[in-house]
Amino acid sequence: MVAELTAPRLDVDGLLADPAIRIVVCCGAGGVGKTTTAAALGLRAAEVHGRRTVVLTIDPARRLAQSMGLTELDNTPRQVKGIDVDSSGGELYAMMLDMKRTFDEVVEQHTTPGRAAEIFGNPFYQAMSSTFAGTQEYMAMEKLGQLRAGDQWDLIVVDTPPSRSALDFLDAPARLSRFLDGRMLRLLLAPARGGRSVFSLVTASFGLFSKAVQKILGAQLLTDLSGFVAALDSMFGGFRQRADQTYRILQDPQTAFLLVAAPERDAIREAAYFAERLVEERMPLAGLVLNRMHQTEPAGLDAAESEAAADRLTADGDQQITADVLRIHAGLLRQSERETTVAAEFTRAFPSVPATAIAAQPADVHDVDGLRTIGTLIA
Repeated sequence: MVAELTAPRLDVDGLLADPAIRIVVCCGAGGVGKTTTAAALGLRAAEVHGRRTVVLTIDPARRLAQSMGLTELDNTPRQVKGIDVDSSGGELYAMMLDMKRTFDEVVEQHTTPGRAAEIFGNPFYQAMSSTFAGTQEYMAMEKLGQLRAGDQWDLIVVDTPPSRSALDFLDAPARLSRFLDGRMLRLLLAPARGGRSVFSLVTASFGLFSKAVQKILGAQLLTDLSGFVAALDSMFGGFRQRADQTYRILQDPQTAFLLVAAPERDAIREAAYFAERLVEERMPLAGLVLNRMHQTEPAGLDAAESEAAADRLTADGDQQITADVLRIHAGLLRQSERETTVAAEFTRAFPSVPATAIAAQPADVHDVDGLRTIGTLIA
């Protein structure tokens, strides 16, 4: 199927075995099997290529834990037991991003215990660390940076949310910088650095501004925000520095981005959109994984011939089963042709991007054996 799309063949085993590749980022639209693909890649890296691998999912769905036989996943890597690593010597771990816990870890690592307690008790921090827009994506960058800096893992496989959210994953450092450099934050931060309350801004020049802000936000929220800014002041530079460092790691040849897509127009469109961003941001795009592709064994009959033969057999009246089989064959051929046509939209736009196809499976993947099968098909 991929050969018909005139795309170079994606050498997945070569990618997973390469010691220079330390991070594989799987991204794509929702519902295309991205989580399963990431888990299958991690399993194959450990079992076949002997690498100490951790799979990090940012998607809060529980499919990864279930397929690996784990009761739950959290912010700590958990080892996947019962896999075949006796000959390879590899290991496989899995974890799911807990953005609040990651934010707490950052605070604990980069402040004193007293300051950390002050930050944890701040209502604005409590809201931001759990629900603030962009926090999940930024904390994903923090966690990836932590995993990579520890140098504990031969390979980190990242399963991102659906692609538009994954774009936020890439944008997190720039968004953080805009937040830290924002005019409102600078006005709040200036008095905090000077050791004065934000309300000391009520001067001839800032009186109207402060009153307006209090009216819009409320005095208590403004107090909470000021306290939050003051408490995190010493950490702001570190936030930006680490985010920028992780962004550079994503641009480095040690990282490989894999786009995962199903042969559907929306999914292919999302994959193309993300590929454009990766090229624009100079991120290393390793290839495309086309999931759930339908294929048929060559039978010497195209769809039209199969349907014509089925009609003739039906007319005879005693070959109904054979006629039904021919119609099923014709339907699969037409579906395969449609999927090839849709997938070709991507390969025409990005002819140099390697690709591989995974045949559609009769059932969803729910265990390690299923992941192992998917890994074999990818490779």
